[in-house]
Amino acid sequence: AINVVTGSGSRIGTALASHAGVDFISFTGSPEVGQLIQKTAADNYINCTLELGGKSPQVVFSDADFDLAIPTICRAIIQNSGQTCSAGSRVLVQRNIYDEFMGRLAEAFGKVRVGSPEMDLDCGPIITAKQRATVQGFIDRAQADGIPLLAQGTIADGADPAGFFVRPSLFGPVPHSSSLAQEEVFGPVLAALSFEDEDDAVRIANGTDFGLVAAAWTRDGGRQIRMSKRLRAGQVFINCYGAGAGIELPFGGTGKSGHGREKGLVALDDYSNLKTVVIQHA
Repeated sequence: AINVVTGSGSRIGTALASHAGVDFISFTGSPEVGQLIQKTAADNYINCTLELGGKSPQVVFSDADFDLAIPTICRAIIQNSGQTCSAGSRVLVQRNIYDEFMGRLAEAFGKVRVGSPEMDLDCGPIITAKQRATVQGFIDRAQADGIPLLAQGTIADGADPAGFFVRPSLFGPVPHSSSLAQEEVFGPVLAALSFEDEDDAVRIANGTDFGLVAAAWTRDGGRQIRMSKRLRAGQVFINCYGAGAGIELPFGGTGKSGHGREKGLVALDDYSNLKTVVIQHA
């Protein structure tokens, strides 16, 4: 049975999370609210699954298939206008191919068209005026800080001028310490960084508080296995990017991205308690 209770999180969410009759909480949302949910769950001695934010990296090595990687990397940040916790919001490119790859990625990014859902274009609006202002704020601050803006999509002719549209933006190279490389934008903004070698790539990829999804683009089979082990993320994709993937694949993160897993059979373990029964037969 499913019961949908609508209302603001501060009222309905708080009431549900703190109710003594609730045995388990599964929450998807911001790290800040997730932290409050976990504290509330502790008051009632129950477990919770938290699926929170992300700053997911896509690591592009010099032997990557550009034709396969570029359209996938574009889709991973403009899907749902970047408003997914699993959005591929960072692209890490090996330094010896950085200029060539970024030139082609910028060309593809510049072709992205934004409009209302009925226009059936590449990217839609931001969900609220407040969130639009937040996303635009990241773009404006990056430009004020002198971070190069490599490409922007276009808002299509005929789109409502009052709509909550943001031009998808590609920045790079972005300093690793920049808020654009560290904080979740939750909008169609992609931060590009360069790296020297495999160790450097892992250091940068794992160098945020988040750990939800990651990808590596390489034809080297050994590197594929090494990166899948070394990248700190709940899901790792090799030469593809699922942004959450299917219902059959466990999904969840580490660090500020939360804990526990949704989807897949393993998710059902969180919704049950293991009981040990010992019977001695005379």
